[in-house]
Amino acid sequence: MKPQSPERSTRTFSTAVYACKLTRIYPIGSMQVTGIDSIDLSIPDGEMVVIKGESGSGKSTLLSLLAGLDQPTAGTLIVAGHDLDGCRQADLTDFRRRAVGIVFQSFNLLPTLTVLENVCLPALLAGRALTPVRSRAAELLKWLGMHPRRNHRPRQLSGGEMQRTAIARALINDPAIVLADEPTGNLDSRNAGRVMALLADLNRRFKRTIVVATHSDLADPYATLTLKLRDGRVVA
Repeated sequence: MKPQSPERSTRTFSTAVYACKLTRIYPIGSMQVTGIDSIDLSIPDGEMVVIKGESGSGKSTLLSLLAGLDQPTAGTLIVAGHDLDGCRQADLTDFRRRAVGIVFQSFNLLPTLTVLENVCLPALLAGRALTPVRSRAAELLKWLGMHPRRNHRPRQLSGGEMQRTAIARALINDPAIVLADEPTGNLDSRNAGRVMALLADLNRRFKRTIVVATHSDLADPYATLTLKLRDGRVVA
């Protein structure tokens, strides 16, 4: 069974991301380092966005802001209809649980939990009932070819299997946007291509907004919008 279409969600916005003069400055001792430098950005709902740039260009900083893992120093940031500028930590936590799914390069699976339990965890933390959550998790794992591994723990999985588990976990709360930070960075070329194709499938078939920050060229053929960052600014 394939993931339920995001169209089942009630959405009243057509812009997935809106940023105006978005800035993130990090104080380091007596110095200030600019991670994101007053950028303007508008991403329509349903795009497959690929963010490119060298190390230190601001890719991961921008994704952290979009995910509510960090907050702007200045400017306006609205993601999936949520104004993230000056949000309380409790509101940011709720936003992360409900509005965005995050796929990390390092997978970030809990080693003591099974595949199924790892996928269920964000939904349970959001207060959803166990039985429907387990059913939804099983559907996602079947679609991703992970159902036979549902009772295995992360140490028993290959890198590709761990990343597919992480994708299922990112989708469990039916998020408006899926953010992926170097999702193929720890994978061999075969598994990297498969993971990127899965993200593209989510975008094309189910109109899910996907934002991928990557050094790799594997995402380029799937992109509907490409952004290039340099020194914290959008240059293309």
